[in-house]
Amino acid sequence: MASSRQSPPRDHLLATASRLFYNDGINRVGVDRVLQEAGVTRATLYRHFAGKEALVVAYLEREDKVIQALWKEGLDRAVSADHALELAIEGIADDAYRHHTRGCPFIKAAGEYPDPESPVRQLINKHRAWFHAELRRLLAEAGRDDVDGRAEILAMLRDALMVGCFLDDPDVTRRTFVRAARRVAGLR
Repeated sequence: MASSRQSPPRDHLLATASRLFYNDGINRVGVDRVLQEAGVTRATLYRHFAGKEALVVAYLEREDKVIQALWKEGLDRAVSADHALELAIEGIADDAYRHHTRGCPFIKAAGEYPDPESPVRQLINKHRAWFHAELRRLLAEAGRDDVDGRAEILAMLRDALMVGCFLDDPDVTRRTFVRAARRVAGLR
């Protein structure tokens, strides 16, 4: 496997920016820091991105693709509609517990981009709409009633999980999420 230094400059720049934005906050990380840590020039940045906001959008698009790929990969193992719900709940819990240990990148970005018309918020809304639609689809396929209401509760529990794993005891938070999500999803 090639190291990130051997990847194309755009990919390396995006990977560096993604790490910094997620760990330190988008507004706390300036373009100069991204360039310095990536070891690329300002010209390289502007050759691939129109500016910092475009880099932020690319970071969130990257997160969205990774999350959707993990979601699909996890659900591909399902042998029944109930099993798909179980896998989704476990996958959500694993993501917060293992990968997004400092909170949800979309929620964090929303806090830094309050304008609902900004390209960043538009992308956040698109990601959240996809997630809600996936929850509704899984619940409908499992024959649950009140699919919309259950999906809203599951999405809210996921948001709480992402915050709880960062701020509280991640083991307790994960167990609490799984127990509550299974109940909402109608799993025994």
